[in-house]
Amino acid sequence: MAGCNSCPSDSVSQADAIDPVFRRILWIALMVNGGMFVVEIIASQLSSSVALQADALDFFGDAANYAISLFVLGMAIQVRARASLFKGVTMGLFGTFVIANAIYRGFLGGTPESSIMGGVALIALMANLGVAGILYRYRAGDSNMQSIWLCSRNDAIGNVAVMAAAGGVFATASRWPDLVVAAIIATLSLTAAFKIIRLALAEMKNPEQMHKHKDPA
Repeated sequence: MAGCNSCPSDSVSQADAIDPVFRRILWIALMVNGGMFVVEIIASQLSSSVALQADALDFFGDAANYAISLFVLGMAIQVRARASLFKGVTMGLFGTFVIANAIYRGFLGGTPESSIMGGVALIALMANLGVAGILYRYRAGDSNMQSIWLCSRNDAIGNVAVMAAAGGVFATASRWPDLVVAAIIATLSLTAAFKIIRLALAEMKNPEQMHKHKDPA
């Protein structure tokens, strides 16, 4: 992903990771993402929107991400790296599913309901901006913490894209803006998954050396 670096930073220490404030932040993020998954998955069915479905799956993946992160906080770096590897693979599977579904809908789908898409995407954007804001401090930690930040950032970008898709569907009376945005969201998931998997594998191979590197960002 543009602007991402290859090595995790030690700017967020293990003490930060087990900070009760960070735990509370993760619980908030978990509840917000779980709630928005329910909202968007229902809205995606009502609107026949693949882009909303993709965003809903992102919310579900993020909720699982936060739950796993809460479980491994304070554990050894290699344990956290294995959790990150699992999350990275899951993100990649979600992205692949969305692309496959977008291709399927391209042949058989109808025109989505743009008003539902736009309204729900706006609500989701506000939720994600709030979560990304409280997680911003922890964006440059190990692969586990970076995966948390990347998920939140990607979701905010995805929400803006869904709103643009809703405008495109309304203007053109076509399903193609919805399918294009679904593919973009899926690509973000796949790119983030690749980064997290690469960082996790590096940490598992040489955890001590990885945490000697500084993130120049």
